[in-house]
Amino acid sequence: MSESEAAVVKPAAKSSSISDLRQFRINKAAGTGQKKTERVPGKKRIQVMADSDSDSTDMGNSPKKTKIELSVKEREERFLAAAKMSTEYDTMDIQDALVRCSWSVSDAVAYLREKCAPKLIASNKIVPNAMANDTKPASNKQVSTTNGSTKHATKQKKSNHSESEADDSGDEAYAKDQVYDSEDSDTEGSKEMTGQRKKVFEFMNTASLIELQTVKSLSEKKASIIVDMRPFKDWTDLRQKLVSNKALSAELLNNAQELINKQNNVATILAKCNKLVQRLEAAIEAGAGIVEQPKILNDKFKLADYQLIGLNWLTVMNKQQMNGILADEMGLGKTIQVIAFLAYLKENKLSKAAHLIVVPSSTLDNWAAEIARWCPSLIVEKYHGSQEERRRMRIRFAKEGFTGFDVLLTTYHIVASTPEERKMFRVSKLHYVIFDEAHMLKNMTTQRYANLININAEMRILLTGTPLQNNLLELMSLLCFVMPSFFGKNVEDIKSLFAKKNKVENGNEEMSQFQETQVERAKRIMKPFVLRRLKKDVLNHLPKKHTYINKICMTETQKRYYNDLVEYYSNNRGEICTGDRAGVSIMMEMRKLANHPLLGRYYFSDDKLREFSKRLATVATYKKTNPQYIFEEMAVMSDFQVWQLCNKHELFDVTIPDRLICESGKFKYLDTLLPKLKQEGHRVLIFSQFTMMLDIVERYLDIRKHGYFRLDGSTAVEERQDMINDFNTDSDIFIFLLSTKAGGVGINLTAADTCVIHDIDFNPYNDKQAEDRCHRMGQTRQVSIYRLISEGTIEEGMLMVAEEKLKLEQDITASNEKGEVQETKCVVRLLTMALGLDKEEEELLNKSINNSLSSPSK
Repeated sequence: MSESEAAVVKPAAKSSSISDLRQFRINKAAGTGQKKTERVPGKKRIQVMADSDSDSTDMGNSPKKTKIELSVKEREERFLAAAKMSTEYDTMDIQDALVRCSWSVSDAVAYLREKCAPKLIASNKIVPNAMANDTKPASNKQVSTTNGSTKHATKQKKSNHSESEADDSGDEAYAKDQVYDSEDSDTEGSKEMTGQRKKVFEFMNTASLIELQTVKSLSEKKASIIVDMRPFKDWTDLRQKLVSNKALSAELLNNAQELINKQNNVATILAKCNKLVQRLEAAIEAGAGIVEQPKILNDKFKLADYQLIGLNWLTVMNKQQMNGILADEMGLGKTIQVIAFLAYLKENKLSKAAHLIVVPSSTLDNWAAEIARWCPSLIVEKYHGSQEERRRMRIRFAKEGFTGFDVLLTTYHIVASTPEERKMFRVSKLHYVIFDEAHMLKNMTTQRYANLININAEMRILLTGTPLQNNLLELMSLLCFVMPSFFGKNVEDIKSLFAKKNKVENGNEEMSQFQETQVERAKRIMKPFVLRRLKKDVLNHLPKKHTYINKICMTETQKRYYNDLVEYYSNNRGEICTGDRAGVSIMMEMRKLANHPLLGRYYFSDDKLREFSKRLATVATYKKTNPQYIFEEMAVMSDFQVWQLCNKHELFDVTIPDRLICESGKFKYLDTLLPKLKQEGHRVLIFSQFTMMLDIVERYLDIRKHGYFRLDGSTAVEERQDMINDFNTDSDIFIFLLSTKAGGVGINLTAADTCVIHDIDFNPYNDKQAEDRCHRMGQTRQVSIYRLISEGTIEEGMLMVAEEKLKLEQDITASNEKGEVQETKCVVRLLTMALGLDKEEEELLNKSINNSLSSPSK
């Protein structure tokens, strides 16, 4: 064993910390006069990964801490405790400090105070600048002093862009000089109209009803009261009117000031974005373009013109050290453009380390196949398999680093599934990390978002065909993820300004103006970071897609069941807002009956269930032996679930007649559609939200003798690509059944030219993803999309909401159109329409759903 190896292994046996070991090696080298103080690669890594889930390289010389495995609940409690003790710090900094300090609250607070700039000192340099014309010289001096101290503090932070650091400035002036202070409300100084007060006074006098509601704690009702009080003569008049009204408070003035400051922060971001756009345009004009695809790409394949433009965009972003979102519409070959970009980096020796590609499980094999097909010289290693297989790979990576390959390919599930894996990707250096289907990162409050943002890569690329799904805030979440150093401490400001607001009655014109402003802001912010092209603009040769919305009558029996359910909840509205039957579960019952009666329980009576319970209690394969417990478990099941349970435990005499399997309005429609499509030589994809519905569709296809494959979330990853390949090559397989979420992402099924959406999704982009499994590059025939909607049911309301959400994408990608999604919560809105709720019942339902959704995000 060499001396350096001994230096690593021996201290580990004595339970020394990594930092102590590091100091020991440095002192030893200094004492002997040797310059060689490098640690043996890998030995240190093994020690780090075994010690703790915290990043010891960031902890300086802190002593080693015993690793404690905490539950999600315990972590949440510690986060809340740290947040209460550190209210002046940004939530992202608090969470990062806890992770670095192994979730020790006291250590995290100490780390925050030593290493991080407070939120109030780091978010608001632009407020004094924005109001410089209205502010007195004395206050200007105070601001410049504050900014100077803040700049000194922010020099310690690393960033890809000096511009982002320059704007991490102070807000102490705001903290000390709020426009309203109850303690000096009667003094002479309280009547002066300073620069800040002028802005607030003007806002309170002129803001529209919609704009007033963006102020914290200002509801539509309170905003209406303020509008009725206008005009305000001066500051004293404004303050006195607010204090004298029981529904209001003069504290609203400080809240309005806070909103104006946030708007100023976002205005500064917009200015920075404009500068970046100019910088990118200048780089392109300077001749940064690539006219030929990289030579190491397979010469049998050629990039399309628009894909070559995408490669150029990625190379320019790389030269400018900017991360980006490649957001081409689904089916335009984002995978190929990224492969070409990685080939460009390798060919020009620009790769600084290995690259990481994170993908959904369903596309793992497809990515590996496409890389091997397009660029065989890119060496790919899959980080996938059992826990033991991955453990052995981690040991090898710890010894050798990420060497011997160009690309490490893994899945969203695995990349952060264990503390060891999170540790490895947090401490090991990568060049690019590429996230496929990056709309999975649309929620910045989730644990997944927090884990993935800590991956230690110099650069990031996000791939998504649907960058905008439900609202503008989701798009902002992606932008904050892709350029965290650029947006810096303004994340909270962006969240608050782009959060959804309630719709105002009889305020369509105001709402339209407000929405137009929000959309315009979003377009300007996203412009430097997002490249999006639509198929209709770049693929003139792609066959057309025809979409048919089929409103289908339910069968008489199905219609009776559905109407009975609606009538029951209409007559028992108290159940709508209480307990487990609130909102979402009621709507789910209605959706199930709109699709198939066997998703309820109408065929098997309670007496039958008691009989089945007694028989199951005697079956060796069934765990429970108490018939009453078994009955209670079966009582909440649907007819089809009861049948499945009995057949699973060999009660084969329990059956459901074939006529009941085929007894739904949508199946009656398929009885007409599928034989016609089969006769004409078409091949079909059928998508459903519910795996239970897919189970029933399987029985239906068996009865009608149609050949099919099935893929859903339970399908083994290693089997998925084989099924896809078999379907694309074997024309005898007529139908491919897929669950919308598992089968609607990133797979190529161009052998089919017809797509049936059996039951639509709340999020229309999930359905669009599903359609584009067949309407994409490589398709040679016209594509038909059939959306099945049960007439007179909640599905009609879902369709309306989905169309409104699609309108938002048009507004963002178009140049001069107006409009945005209706701002009301979908569930409340749909149930209100379906059950005829009044205003008070609607508010109760809204509160109930909010309470049911208030549990921590996973």
